Amino acid sequence: MTTLAVATVPKPRTKTGGSDFAVLARRINASGLLERQTGHYVVRMAVVALMLAGGWTAFFLIGSSWWQLLTAAFLAVTFTQIGLLAHDLAHRQVFRTKRPGEIAGRIAGNLGIGMSYGWWMDKHTRHHNNPNHDDLDPDVAPEVLIWATESAVGRRGLKSFIARHQAALFFPLITLLAADLKISSIKALRNGTMKRPRVEATLLIMHAVGYLAALLFVLSPVQAVVFLLVHQALFGLYLGMTFAPNHKGMPHPTGDEDFLRKQVLTSRNVRGGRFTDAALGGLNYQIEHHLFPGMPAPNLRKAQPIVQAYCAEIGVPYEQTSLVTSYRQALQYLHEVGAPARAEHAARTGR
Repeated sequence: MTTLAVATVPKPRTKTGGSDFAVLARRINASGLLERQTGHYVVRMAVVALMLAGGWTAFFLIGSSWWQLLTAAFLAVTFTQIGLLAHDLAHRQVFRTKRPGEIAGRIAGNLGIGMSYGWWMDKHTRHHNNPNHDDLDPDVAPEVLIWATESAVGRRGLKSFIARHQAALFFPLITLLAADLKISSIKALRNGTMKRPRVEATLLIMHAVGYLAALLFVLSPVQAVVFLLVHQALFGLYLGMTFAPNHKGMPHPTGDEDFLRKQVLTSRNVRGGRFTDAALGGLNYQIEHHLFPGMPAPNLRKAQPIVQAYCAEIGVPYEQTSLVTSYRQALQYLHEVGAPARAEHAARTGR
């Protein structure tokens, strides 16, 4: 399914028991799947902390060597797992109250990976409220990549080139995601709209100083530059690949949908086993996550058959594919969106 196709959206049924989502919510609540999974997150945070400590310990023990590129790859995986943990903290899946989640989120996001937790949480909340909405979802705003055909027209220079070839350039471009997160974090601090800006800025500076000092202390200047580029590029690539399958290539809402349909029709699940769950941080159950964002990640797998069966019961399309197919659908959509840019360029240049 691509967003360029017109989907037939079944209307909500009238129920004496409330809306379609209310009926589903009662079933999920009755199953106990919204209850905290403290043990899971204790183990997960311990594993991520050990990965981070082990990665930097290996970095200092190996010293000035090109073998450090393997350390860079390992730390890229670790940073992404920290980011996925920060995502769960932002959704209050870990702690029942707001305060400890914010503290842990800033430690993981700002200090751990150099991304403003406050900025990202605001952006991600707006995404959840209006997924794939052309005007309200910041994740589909036309920036480097474009997600709506009308945004492809009128671009010039490098922007036009990217729009015309964005499907082919998608994976190379998401290697820049880590850098973009840092730049956006700094912009948010400068805009003065962030809560607790001093705490956010202090933790970001601590991360940057500690990270650069470690590289310059242990590695030669050339090795330090290469390590930074490889680490940040792989971090961005992995992080981008966890989010790309979720909504890209799915319908964009008109604003007439009820909550359940708005969340289900714009999301795509990715099939897989426990390894896929761990690698994608549970985001492979994107439909369930968007319907119940506070549901702990390990419970999403258990909620999936309940949600899928209910969608079949009320006639709502439920999209679930393999990981490879999800990327193929997203890339196909990007190619289709770029068609107006290619046509405009051909008309202007004659080729």
